[in-house]
Amino acid sequence: METEHEERADAGRRPSVRALVAGSVGNFIEWYEFGVYGYFATVIAERFFTPAAGGTLEGLVKTYASFALAFFFRPVGAALFGRLGDRIGRRPVLILVISLMTVTTALIGALPTYATVGVLAPWLLTLLRVLQGLSAGGEFGGAVAVMTEFAPPGRRGLYGAWQSFTVALGLLAGAGVAAVLAGLLSEAQLSAWGWRLPFLLALPMGLGALWLRLRLDETPTFREQEPAEALPARDVAWAVALGAGRVMGWAAAGYAFLVVLPSYLQTALHATLHEALTATVLANLGFAATIIPAGLLSDRVGRRPVMLTGAGLVVVLAVPLLDLLHDPGTSTLLKGPAVLLAGAIVGLMAGPGPALLAEMFPTGVRCTGLGLAYALSNAVFSGCAGLIITEAVKRTGNVDVPAYYAAGACAVSMLALFKKTAFSGIAGKADGTDAGDRPDVGNVVRRH
Repeated sequence: METEHEERADAGRRPSVRALVAGSVGNFIEWYEFGVYGYFATVIAERFFTPAAGGTLEGLVKTYASFALAFFFRPVGAALFGRLGDRIGRRPVLILVISLMTVTTALIGALPTYATVGVLAPWLLTLLRVLQGLSAGGEFGGAVAVMTEFAPPGRRGLYGAWQSFTVALGLLAGAGVAAVLAGLLSEAQLSAWGWRLPFLLALPMGLGALWLRLRLDETPTFREQEPAEALPARDVAWAVALGAGRVMGWAAAGYAFLVVLPSYLQTALHATLHEALTATVLANLGFAATIIPAGLLSDRVGRRPVMLTGAGLVVVLAVPLLDLLHDPGTSTLLKGPAVLLAGAIVGLMAGPGPALLAEMFPTGVRCTGLGLAYALSNAVFSGCAGLIITEAVKRTGNVDVPAYYAAGACAVSMLALFKKTAFSGIAGKADGTDAGDRPDVGNVVRRH
């Protein structure tokens, strides 16, 4: 009897593990590419956005403008693919978005540069970034819905944290590949053709992810949901806005510390590419180290306390940590732990974040709602981070701008985390204040 019970338990765990892997692999590829684009921003600026008479900083600003434009198409993708995911299912949408993401990323590695086709080059690159933004907008909502809807009771925080963890892995992989190429190739080789290799690597990775998603089942929550009355548009819109506010600190601090950092260190602090990438690897290691523990802790004490802790630490420590980096008297032994700590603090927000968003929306609008909240937050506070920080440093000469940017966004997130939502979501409490042990309430709507 014990053997049969164990076999049934193993059979029940298999779909959950498969969903965890299939859901998170797309996030890995997405953030690997976005990380690579950020890490090679100075090279891309030179190859695509800087004519012979143009300035380096001018090209970098245009590169980040293209970066931001892709993020502003994320909400469009979240609305489009999220609605499809809520109507026809999570599985077909995840298959569609990983296919689009893989093709567009690989094509970036094959694009002709400004020297070859002139002004057509930045337009082609921007078009591919727009398509990437659409696919990324659909990826998050579908993936988090799959991972949290397959999660065992009391483990939604842990399962959702894997989405953020694979984001960290993707950024680390991008930084690692960039650092290896920077170490193996000369600057001339890296600028001429070496930058293409990380983008082309997305093709085999994407084919592997597609294979995994073709073997994925539809979530039981979606299959078993009962027809429900239309939800008030005002309540859905408020939940989306509140969700975006709750994760804006995560978005802003994450991009300030994990993606924008290499170009910032090079242009503002005159670090070498290799030094900047090494600092970014350390920041992402700190980020990865705290995500899973933070998600697991949120299953025990609630999403809100863990996220408030992370946001509060950014508000208090952002400026002192950045001052350590640009102080010429600070030793390398201190700078390493500083960037490691910065990444670790962001992980406290990223761990519980996916489950918190999933629990804010009923099944019938979950893909759309959580996808839009995340996409809107990232469009404004991640996609614009490089553009805003670079332009602000250029105009003011203040090298503390990234710290002020991250701290200000986290302060607003702390306020949003204290606000109430309209729906109870899958945990029965929109704020994730229980461990998620109650059954999925599906489309049931409760008022606070």
